Amino acid sequence: MKIALIGYGKMGKVIEEIALYRKHKVVLKIDINNTNEKAFEKLKNTDVAFEFTRPESAVSNILKCFEYNTPVVCGTTGWLDKWDLVKKECERKRGTFFYASNYSIGVNILFEMNKIMASIMDKYNNYDVELTEIHHLQKLDSPSGTAITLANDILEKIERKTRWVNNKTAGNSEINIISKREDKIPGTHTIKYISNVDKLEISHVAKNRQGFGLGAVVAAEYCKDKKGIFNMQDLLKF
Repeated sequence: MKIALIGYGKMGKVIEEIALYRKHKVVLKIDINNTNEKAFEKLKNTDVAFEFTRPESAVSNILKCFEYNTPVVCGTTGWLDKWDLVKKECERKRGTFFYASNYSIGVNILFEMNKIMASIMDKYNNYDVELTEIHHLQKLDSPSGTAITLANDILEKIERKTRWVNNKTAGNSEINIISKREDKIPGTHTIKYISNVDKLEISHVAKNRQGFGLGAVVAAEYCKDKKGIFNMQDLLKF
């Protein structure tokens, strides 16, 4: 595949390395130094674009990909308040859009474990639930998109919980997501169920960024010759 990288930060470089290893070609890089229309016009000569930038620029970048009929794999979080707009434009342009808050296969297994555990814990009111996410100091959004996904999945399963809060004292109906930023931490997510007598805990600890990059490249390969909106559940067939 001929690949465009929209965003050439740490994740962009990891995706490039893995894509080249898997015999793809990176033919376009768009970053803060060349975000003009002339650069985006080159999308029409690519097979897929990876969008890993900032929340404030993600939606505009995604819509540009639809404009040039380029499938886009997006890993930027913090923009989902505009999801309906992106969905509508993808359908209108008959585009291809793959989105995940986290492309790690291990994290997506955690997502499924989290749903199962929440379904079980719905029956046990004596347990409260808390999430912790730890990332590197350059992480822009807080809480992480992965933590929000985990919290929202819990909300769907546990009736006594109605919303999540971030770094606050949670009420009985709330889930507290504790966000920490520490140097050189690729990503750690932990779900805890705590009672007066014990604690249950599941977590995912990323050792490096390679797992995220590999998942994104495999997602791009999955999108070949497909139209529509896809996610990691489609890819991994959970």
